[in-house]
Amino acid sequence: MKTFFNLIQEVQKKERCHKCGGCVTFCSAINYGALDLDDDGKPFYSDIEKCIECGICYMICPETHELDEEIKKKAEWSSPAGRIISTSVARAKDLIIRENGTDGGVVTAMLLHLFDTGRINGAVVSKSLDRGRVPWLATTREEIMDSAGSHFDHSQGMPAFAETYSTFSPSVKALKELRKEGIEKIAFVGTPCQINTIRKMQVLGVVPSDTIQFCFGLFCSGNYIFHGSRIRKIEDKYHFRMDDVEKINIKENFLFNLSTGEQREVPLEDMQQLKRTACSFCEDFSAEYADISFGGLGADHGWTTVITRSPLGRAVLADASEKVLEHFDYDHNPLYATQAEDRVIKASRNKLAGAQKMMDQLAKKGINVIS
Repeated sequence: MKTFFNLIQEVQKKERCHKCGGCVTFCSAINYGALDLDDDGKPFYSDIEKCIECGICYMICPETHELDEEIKKKAEWSSPAGRIISTSVARAKDLIIRENGTDGGVVTAMLLHLFDTGRINGAVVSKSLDRGRVPWLATTREEIMDSAGSHFDHSQGMPAFAETYSTFSPSVKALKELRKEGIEKIAFVGTPCQINTIRKMQVLGVVPSDTIQFCFGLFCSGNYIFHGSRIRKIEDKYHFRMDDVEKINIKENFLFNLSTGEQREVPLEDMQQLKRTACSFCEDFSAEYADISFGGLGADHGWTTVITRSPLGRAVLADASEKVLEHFDYDHNPLYATQAEDRVIKASRNKLAGAQKMMDQLAKKGINVIS
């Protein structure tokens, strides 16, 4: 049985840890407390004596490829970009949501709709604070609104959820008490690696995944670190400062929207120096195991490309479309959604090819990789 020790050797030491937090989430949710995250978001043994060597942390890590076949079967996954039931281009009807959200504000609008209709009691999102964006379990309408916008630094949403979850649920028996508190229906918004981990947890039937009712995935070309000398070079080359950036969008390129109303467009290849090493191993661009995937790629400014992947996602989108969303008028371009889907598939193929190239390079150097 492989344990967290093996994750350190096989994933962390090879710089393949996505810092998704899945291992810490499970361990803290059941109150073992053997693992924690350091200030950089990297999991570590906080108390090795509490580790029962169950091996679940290893199985749910997106980099070990354990349970891949199981989650593919459950999601009815197919090549090249996962199951796609439908693709559309939409935006929020509410102008305030559109102004505060990313692209068309579709994710925020749908979360608020689910909350207002009682389908969720909270959402795992992220929130802007003075020190940057932090993981957040939003349990009010205002908190969901506060989470609107983009972030491309470390994504550590799940551990914060598990910490709150374990306060109410030290054991399976206590789940009844958690539900009495009214926090038993959660929507999770995350990157592909996080969605992957959630699905593995659900295949195993382990806490806290039982409370997650909806998985909303975000298109992800990688997580980027906007500090240090590397970002200074980008700022100097494109004549802006990160302190002046109000919103970031990713389409074919990075779009930095400044407080002056100006926009700076930076090619993705120039941003590669800011990408975390682990993201070079990631094969999933479009959150292929989500109920619905969202992103700006393929859509015009102010609109969101929306891919439904499960019957649940299709039903949620249909309901939201009647009340809080508006779709692009395809009479102006009947092929718009198809073209958006084609661009997402192309990006998915490119990311997969990049990951495979990285693995091949390591194999040629005689470096053992997880298969």
